[in-house]
Amino acid sequence: MQAMRPSPHVKVEIDLNVVRHNIERIAKQVRVPIIAVVKADAYGLGIDRIAPAIQDQVESWCVFDLSEAAEAELWKKSGKPSLVLGPSDGDGVSDYLAQHARPAVWEVSRAASLLKARPVLSVDTGMQRFACPAGQIEAVLEAGKCDEAFTHATDLQRVKELVATVGGRGLKLHAAGSSLLDEPDARLDAVRPGLALYRGAVRVSTRLVEARDNKGPAGYSGFSTPRHGVILCGYSNGLRAGTCLVNGAPSRILEVGMQSAFVELSKKDHAGDEVVLLGESISEADVGAAWQTSPHEALTRLCAIGKRSYRG
Repeated sequence: MQAMRPSPHVKVEIDLNVVRHNIERIAKQVRVPIIAVVKADAYGLGIDRIAPAIQDQVESWCVFDLSEAAEAELWKKSGKPSLVLGPSDGDGVSDYLAQHARPAVWEVSRAASLLKARPVLSVDTGMQRFACPAGQIEAVLEAGKCDEAFTHATDLQRVKELVATVGGRGLKLHAAGSSLLDEPDARLDAVRPGLALYRGAVRVSTRLVEARDNKGPAGYSGFSTPRHGVILCGYSNGLRAGTCLVNGAPSRILEVGMQSAFVELSKKDHAGDEVVLLGESISEADVGAAWQTSPHEALTRLCAIGKRSYRG
C-alpha cells in the first residue's frame, strides 16, 4: 500500500501558545524536572517548532531513536540532553556522546557496551518491551554503572514496583507519563509528559466540495442519511470514519474512501462550508474513541493528514 501522504485540501493548524501553556501548567503542578517526550516528530506537531517553544521549561528530551535527537539537533539548539528509549541500530558510544544522549538499557551486554554514554536502566513493571526483568536488574546496573532508572507506568502499582525494585540506591527515578501527572506519588524525581504537552494545540479542518440530498443508498457501503457531503481526504491520508464538526455542529464521517470521504450534513450545510476533524469541541480523546484507538495515535495521524501551519 502507498505510504500515507498529506491531503492538500486539509489544514493542520498548531498553536504553540497552547503547547507553552500546557508545559507551564505541568511544571507548576508537578514541581519536579520535566523530561519532554518529543519522539515521532513531537507526536506529529513538528519537533523543530515544538522544542524551541518549550526548551526553557524542560530538563531534557525523550526520543525513541538517536536519529531523532540528531536530526532535530536537540543538544546543539537547546543545550539539553536526551534520553533514547528504543534499541540502538548500530549506534555506538561515540554517536550517543556526540548528541549528549543517554541510551536506555535492559541487557548486560548493551549496558556494558554503552557504559561511557551513561546508560539509564529501563525496568520492566509489566510493559514487557525494551525493559529489564527483575532477575537481571543487579547485573545491568553494575554493567552500566547506571545512576538513573525508569519504567513505563500506566498505573500507580507499576510506580510502586519501580520504587520497590530499585529505590533506596540513590538512583534518579521516573515513571509518570501524561496519564499519571495528577498522582503526586507517581512524580518521583521527574516526569515524562508526552500527550499532555500537545492537548488542545491542534486544529484540523477542510471544506465540503459537495453537498446533496440523499436519493437512496450511497457510497460503497450503501449508507443512508437524509443529506450528505464530500471532503477531499481519505484513508490514503490517514482518515477514518468517526466524529467531526460541520459549521460548528456535531456530525459524522460516514464512509472513508481512498482520497475522499462522505460526511453527514444538515439542511443548512452547503459546499464550501468548513468541516473540523480535530479541535474546538472535538478532542484527541474523542477522535481516539471514535476510531477505537488511543488519543496518541489519533493526534499523530491527524497532524500528518494535511499541511501544517503555526501560530504563537
